[in-house]
Amino acid sequence: MDLVPALEEPLKKVLGPATAKVMAEHLGLHSVGDLLHHYPRRYEERGQLTHLADLPMDEHVTVVAQVADARLHTFASAKAPRGKGQRLEVTITDGSGRLQLVFFGHGVHKPHKELLPGTRAMFAGKVSLFNRRLQLAHPAYELLRGDAEETVETWAGALIPLYPATAKLESWKIGKAIQTVLPSAQEAVDPLPESLREGRGLVPLPEALLKIHRPHTKADIADAHARLKWDEAFVLQVALARRRHADAQLPAVPRKPAPDGLLSAFDDRLPFTLTDGQQKVSKEIFDDLATDHPMHRLLQGEVGSGKTMVALRAMLAVVDAGGQAAMLAPTEVLAQQHHRSIVEMMGELAEGGMLGGSEQGTKVVLLTGSMGTAARRQAMLDLVTGEAGIVIGTHALIEDKVQFHDLGLVVVDEQHRFGVEQRDALRGKGKQPPHLLVMTATPIPRTVAMTVFGDLETSVLDQLPAGRSPIASHVVPAADKPHFLTRAWERVREEVENGHQAYVVCPRIGDEEDDPKKARKSAEDEAEKRPPLAVLDIADQLAKGPLSGLRVEVLHGRMHPDDKDAVMRRFAAGETHVLVATTVIEVGVNVPNATAMVIMDADRFGVSQLHQLRGRVGRGSAAGLCLLVSEMPEASPARQRLNAVASTLDGFELSRIDLEQRREGDVLGQAQSGARTSLRVLAVIEDEEIIAEARQEATAVVEADPELTGLPGLRTALDALLDEEREQYLEKG
Repeated sequence: MDLVPALEEPLKKVLGPATAKVMAEHLGLHSVGDLLHHYPRRYEERGQLTHLADLPMDEHVTVVAQVADARLHTFASAKAPRGKGQRLEVTITDGSGRLQLVFFGHGVHKPHKELLPGTRAMFAGKVSLFNRRLQLAHPAYELLRGDAEETVETWAGALIPLYPATAKLESWKIGKAIQTVLPSAQEAVDPLPESLREGRGLVPLPEALLKIHRPHTKADIADAHARLKWDEAFVLQVALARRRHADAQLPAVPRKPAPDGLLSAFDDRLPFTLTDGQQKVSKEIFDDLATDHPMHRLLQGEVGSGKTMVALRAMLAVVDAGGQAAMLAPTEVLAQQHHRSIVEMMGELAEGGMLGGSEQGTKVVLLTGSMGTAARRQAMLDLVTGEAGIVIGTHALIEDKVQFHDLGLVVVDEQHRFGVEQRDALRGKGKQPPHLLVMTATPIPRTVAMTVFGDLETSVLDQLPAGRSPIASHVVPAADKPHFLTRAWERVREEVENGHQAYVVCPRIGDEEDDPKKARKSAEDEAEKRPPLAVLDIADQLAKGPLSGLRVEVLHGRMHPDDKDAVMRRFAAGETHVLVATTVIEVGVNVPNATAMVIMDADRFGVSQLHQLRGRVGRGSAAGLCLLVSEMPEASPARQRLNAVASTLDGFELSRIDLEQRREGDVLGQAQSGARTSLRVLAVIEDEEIIAEARQEATAVVEADPELTGLPGLRTALDALLDEEREQYLEKG
């Protein structure tokens, strides 16, 4: 993080080329500074052992345990037909549980001599399941003798740091490398302003680095963590505060709706009243639109909380004030759907300038990549002349050829599917930067919003409009209880017999070429590694089997846009009973008569994605039903995830669960354009208070000194955080 000569030193000079290469390729560590900021994942005490009972499947783990027994077996195999094959099975224990280690072939001799009952060691490997028991195959290990000089030195102190490691580089080798570079920590330049550090009683950076890698007590670890968390939170928040500061300097045209214009005409037509939440959020947006610098607002709302209505009213307000509004959707299906529903909501107000249209109306045009040339030309003409006040489209809106008369507001639907470059290109189409409203139906906990979308102000819609029905969700364990799956298809039939419709969602399309290299490995891999269920196969099986006699259609991303639209229209019109689809239906598809959804291989989807998908049913007056089908065993983390989704409809609660299960790095990494995440000790959920305080402190520092001239250490840390990629990301955010 700190660009100081000693810390900039490339690792290959210090550790030798072989180790440095593995560190660069597998851990993304290149310099001494990078390695010093590669913190231990946790610590082991000599007298205290990891809970073997809690090991995660398929992860690379390091455990400290004692050998309970070791047995050498011989067996016959293809390589050793005369019963000369050797397998060493070692059972280790830590009081909480037992774990089997296996070594094969020539690899058995050394462990057979060394891993005697009673021996203690550190073991590292990937946890797998064999015969329903956890095991480590061919783990690397380091004996903890506690008497030999070398071991005592290396594991000085009672706390053994365990580092995030890889199969190529065990935790203890990383530990030794860190011992080599630790003296350089003295030269680390402190990014925190002194007043902040002293005011909060935080230790200086060199001391924190020393304590995190070589703690003598638990208090050392706590001191180091407290300090390093502040670094991460503060530097990131300063970067975001500078973005907000720069944005506030940009000019924008204030857009205030006319008193008796389009917006009032629209509100008068509404057959229902807006929820309190919608009114509150609309006020926040209208206040922003009235200012002379661009609005940057994130609108979070549960599936079905009425975000589209809020966005539409904002667009109408801008049209009222003489500007144009553009709404960007991630897919054509969605753009068409938004267009249809907005035109329906507006009625004759969407036919401005046409015969039978309203005096106060405006044109609402659709612009997508697959439109015919004539329709496209007409839409572009309507935009240039200002005839069309509202345009809804896909990336096609961003193309150079598309020109606006006076673009005042950009609404981006489903932020996580929209690259920053794209938002940027669209913003460049206004005479002055347009106002920006970003909508997402993926609930984001407050602190993540502050960290990932920290340059946007956040509004939340958290109540559902009247008339939405509850959705019952259940997990269907297809492997343990096949009759549950049979019952699931019966339930789908019952819904159809009652005049409703259903979705069946699969993770894969099924027209891919099968790759012979991906052939199955062995029987125990079957359940784990079989390819995900596919739309085309399942649709076929259902039509011939449990759902025969019903009208079943398929929908997936590789179909021609016209075909997709035709399928959606037939489903919306109620002509199709069951739609077997991929996640193309995840966002925005609105068919109030669809009441049931069966998600096949549900464990292959993320928590937020399942929540999004489920939001497609129960959109009318009848109750919704969502069945999550999985073959994963009861105790697996995948099943726990599914149970969590089945147990609550609160998206914010689920997003917390989702985050706790995946480490934050994934969340920020995704959002920050794939740049390597800067968060190593900061936990976005647990450290809510630190992030909120860091945001306040950062805002104050930037207000007082936007260029940070008085804080060279902070500037250095910022430069390291905002490497090229990240700088561009924030520039464009």
